[in-house]
Amino acid sequence: MNITTPNRASKANKSLFRTIITNLTFWVLIAIIAGVLLGHFSPENGIKMEIVGKRFVDLIKLFIGPIIFLTIVLGISGMGNLKKVGRIGVKALAYFEVVSTVALAIGVAIAYLFQPGKIDKSGLTLGDASQYTNGSAKDFSWLQFFFSNFTLQVLLAAIICGIALNFYKKREQTILVLERISKVVFLGLKYVMYLAPIGAFGGMAYTIGKFGLGTLIPLGKLMLCVYLTMALFVFLILGSILRYYKINILSILKYIKEELLLVLGTSSSEAALPSIMVKLERMGCSKSVVGLVIPTGYSFNLDGTSIYLSMSVIFLAQLYDVHLSFFEILTVIGILMITSKGAAGLTGSGFIVLASTLTALHKIPVEGLAFLLGVDKFMSEARAITNLIGNTVATIIISKTEHDFTELDLNPVLEE
Repeated sequence: MNITTPNRASKANKSLFRTIITNLTFWVLIAIIAGVLLGHFSPENGIKMEIVGKRFVDLIKLFIGPIIFLTIVLGISGMGNLKKVGRIGVKALAYFEVVSTVALAIGVAIAYLFQPGKIDKSGLTLGDASQYTNGSAKDFSWLQFFFSNFTLQVLLAAIICGIALNFYKKREQTILVLERISKVVFLGLKYVMYLAPIGAFGGMAYTIGKFGLGTLIPLGKLMLCVYLTMALFVFLILGSILRYYKINILSILKYIKEELLLVLGTSSSEAALPSIMVKLERMGCSKSVVGLVIPTGYSFNLDGTSIYLSMSVIFLAQLYDVHLSFFEILTVIGILMITSKGAAGLTGSGFIVLASTLTALHKIPVEGLAFLLGVDKFMSEARAITNLIGNTVATIIISKTEHDFTELDLNPVLEE
């Protein structure tokens, strides 16, 4: 017994070591740390890594269209009940609006409680906000939002094709072909995800190299408030919603840890869109719900963005010592309830939404956006991560309410 115990311990240690070094999460985390170090100690080389992060995200984006299209078409055609499609859509949009409004209200409340804008703005670094303040706010439109949002376009096309497939005579043969194509696409995604550490390294090295950790100090209070608020929203609001359905938020976060780290490294929630759809199906959510809720949520369920936008408005009001009445605060929330839905349509559209909101209020200088540009990149990770978690929870909840949620399976998907 004394002889075999060390051998067992040795085998256990080797097994643990093998598990760690073959785990994608481990390598993404190492890559993020390496990116921070390179960007901090060698900014010029860190900035050069931008191309690496961008190319990885571009590669992932190639899978977004096919995966959304195939998932929705197969989901709807396999449902056999078009009324259910409409019901899921209505439920999802209602859920998005309620939870996003709660996120906006929490952002306002925390901003008033901690007052991140009560600082000396003379020492703050100004960015060039002219592209958002000189007419860009007036140019924002829902039509432009749709035509610039590839995800929504694919979503609409897939819904139409899925419905049409239900009436097609060769429906079964077509579904078999689409299922084969789907397997090939998801296999390709599995291999591309092995490049995730490289993408995370490039994205983080560029961010730190370009903007520098020193830029965080003047607006550190705002950043701290934003991160704190989003953490409270995830664990208290989303955690409570999941708890009602007897699901632990921590188990969900552990399950999607690869996607969370990927978003942290690349600052792009789109980088995790294909793999999160795979994992949600594997978890137990139905294909039809995943296909409808996730793509729609990426455009209309932006909880992290909602928090950031509402806090930014209050931050700028405090920075310029502008008093907002209770009615004006409600107006801010009301405007952002609508305009925040378009904050995923274009690069920089969050600032366009902010400019639109400030212009509508006629009290806070729109030029104040220049103060936010320096640290916006560092807060984009928090926004993207919260948006990802919010859409994950939304998909689980809609599946639960549709009784389309099978036994919870939290085994990793892309590491098989």
